[in-house]
Amino acid sequence: MVLQKSGFLKIFPYFRNAPEALVNNILSSSKYASAPENMVLKEEGTEVSEFVLLLSGEKRIYKASGIGREITLYEMGPGDICVLNASCLLSNTRLPANAASLTKVEFLLMPSSDFLDIMARYKAMRSFVFSRINSSFVSMMSLIAEVTFGKMDERLNDYLTEKSENYKLTMTHQKIADDLGTSREVVSRLLKEFERRGVVRLSRNSIELTQ
Repeated sequence: MVLQKSGFLKIFPYFRNAPEALVNNILSSSKYASAPENMVLKEEGTEVSEFVLLLSGEKRIYKASGIGREITLYEMGPGDICVLNASCLLSNTRLPANAASLTKVEFLLMPSSDFLDIMARYKAMRSFVFSRINSSFVSMMSLIAEVTFGKMDERLNDYLTEKSENYKLTMTHQKIADDLGTSREVVSRLLKEFERRGVVRLSRNSIELTQ
């Protein structure tokens, strides 16, 4: 598949105001790839050799313990980059987490040498990557603090049990976050973890307890 410039700019609107040469370099140096749903794409500790720009589908980046427990650090959708991937390329370190597809995914892969060259040459690329790294790391730190120090997973579980009627709860993630004094992102991540464990089933503004 050859991605046209118009298609790329639709998915990554940030680059509409970037130098045309930058967009051309991104497209010419990247190759298209895809993967099916529920596939482990990268394992913790592996070397990172390509920069990832997600075109479609959803991925999650997560840590796994030796006893099988997992926690999602963040999820990616169309128009996102994997900030841990970018950070590893910039620091020449191995991936500190796992990456898996939640749905079928399509992405562009740029060799590390081209990524580092483009980062050095274009301020717009540096601004794009560093702003994404900053926002994602702030969100991850919030999640880690809530789970580690506030036992937010336990508080959320108790909240769902208390508020549900006939094992069902109709409420937005934002409302739950407001009630618990945390952020919507933290609630959404924890609910998706609960769903993966089979504790709940999620639909729009609705949560069904299964255990």
